[in-house]
Amino acid sequence: MTAEEKYREWLDRLPADDPMHQELEEIEGRKAEIQDRFYRDIEFGTAGLRGICGAGTNRMNPLTVGRATQGIADYLCETGLQSGGVVIAYDCRHHSREFSELAAEIFAGNGIPVYLFPSLRPTPELSFALRRLGCTGGVNMTASHNPREYNGYKVYWKDGAQISGSVSDGMQRRISERDLFGAFSRIPLDEARKNGLVTMLGEEMDEAYLSYVLAQSQHDGAELDLTVPVVYTPLNGAGSAPVAEIASRRGFTAFAVVPEQRDPDPDFTTVPYPNPEDPGAFALAESLGKSTGAELLLATDPDSDRMAAEISCGGGSYRWLSGNETGALLIAYLARSRREKGTMPEKPAMIQSIVTGDLGRLICQDYGITVFETLTGFKNICGKIPEIEKKGYHYFFGYEESIGCAPAEGVRDKDGIAAAMLMMEMTAYYRKQGISLQEALSRLGQKYGYCAEAPFSLVRKGQEGAEQIARIMEQFREKSPDQYGGVRVTEKIDYLKGWRDIPPQNALKFRMEDGSWFAVRPSGTEPKIKFYLYSRSASQEEAQRSVEHLKAAVQQAVGLNEET
Repeated sequence: MTAEEKYREWLDRLPADDPMHQELEEIEGRKAEIQDRFYRDIEFGTAGLRGICGAGTNRMNPLTVGRATQGIADYLCETGLQSGGVVIAYDCRHHSREFSELAAEIFAGNGIPVYLFPSLRPTPELSFALRRLGCTGGVNMTASHNPREYNGYKVYWKDGAQISGSVSDGMQRRISERDLFGAFSRIPLDEARKNGLVTMLGEEMDEAYLSYVLAQSQHDGAELDLTVPVVYTPLNGAGSAPVAEIASRRGFTAFAVVPEQRDPDPDFTTVPYPNPEDPGAFALAESLGKSTGAELLLATDPDSDRMAAEISCGGGSYRWLSGNETGALLIAYLARSRREKGTMPEKPAMIQSIVTGDLGRLICQDYGITVFETLTGFKNICGKIPEIEKKGYHYFFGYEESIGCAPAEGVRDKDGIAAAMLMMEMTAYYRKQGISLQEALSRLGQKYGYCAEAPFSLVRKGQEGAEQIARIMEQFREKSPDQYGGVRVTEKIDYLKGWRDIPPQNALKFRMEDGSWFAVRPSGTEPKIKFYLYSRSASQEEAQRSVEHLKAAVQQAVGLNEET
């Protein structure tokens, strides 16, 4: 069926009083809008669904969410795993609570026990709760860091990590077999609660998760300067209560939350792109930081799996830390602390993605920590934990360049809450020794070499954009030159058919003769293609010059305008 035919079908089959019917009537005759809404079914991709909210097959709405839930329920029943139950959480987005309750009713209608959070919770608490309860799976209604018009449906498996491989494929198969307008097995929420199919979670699980985070501390009491000024913004998301509670319990006396971004706001009125990977998200935090003399600024995204930081450079100015820099600082802090305290496990292992920088790897090698590499995304990073445990290794840390890390194995996803706690603790620990985070980072450069990075992305929306991204990947895959900016390519890695023990992914990496490298891959959650560029040298200036030279050459090869 064409997009126009699907549009007409929806108008015919939706009741006239359905808000989606009214929404579709309003776009009558707008061909481009109809094409974007109906040219495809919303993709069950990186661990679930993610898209713009609205009517259409390529949108997040009760029909697409209902079909996904019924398909997952079918898969659980098919595999005989339905009795383990599922945990459901949600964030501050438009329709998140509505979608979570719809999913609970459908799972319950299929005889699958549900544990439902009554209000917004951070994604890492969902992963923690799933493992603590011994459930088969979990769902979080969140679009993570995407713009306000988006929502999403993250799916987790019994190991606490996002689904992948045969599980994801099996769920996709059962979802595709379901008609969007077909009847879903469903029990009203109140009835499901009365008959014991839906259990509401609350303070007990919150306390268990907070205790887990607090147990990751390395230093306390007299070892820390708890008067260090810290400013935090949850960007109107789920991190507000848990991070403030942790700061209070740890005894930080100069901890402040950005008031305009403290409470849930699905419209993200003060920050249209609620992604702490974008330094612009720190504007209000910087303003408050200057007035309070803050040495550390922290931000988590709406579902609080991502954490980013800015550090004071003196004079009221701040410097944003990349995910690579934050990860390296935490790795060095944890490794040194555990070696000194004798708590480093035998055969420790760190897991990073194929596009993560090299500094964390070098620090790990210095401390005798084995480094494993995997595909991008924490479903792959944390999904590798069972594999390394079978080999006798003990998980130490996992991270990727996009400001995400999992400091401990109890949460099998990015944990912005635990990362925020450790960043505050690390700042207080170094301050007690008269060292700033900027100086600590500089010392890592002196010891392991100065690293520089210059990532950029190209955003290409809709069907035409997806085709353009595919052409760019094909260009680099089939027609890439043997040099960029006069520097020879020494190795080209194409992950499309897998590489070594890494499964297939549509990604490429080019290693250069001067030690720099770059990688390119389409995003799994947004309409963009990402470029990752790195260099390492004896000075920060030289490393920066090298990576900027490489960036200019790659952009010239792309022949498209940059959108950061």
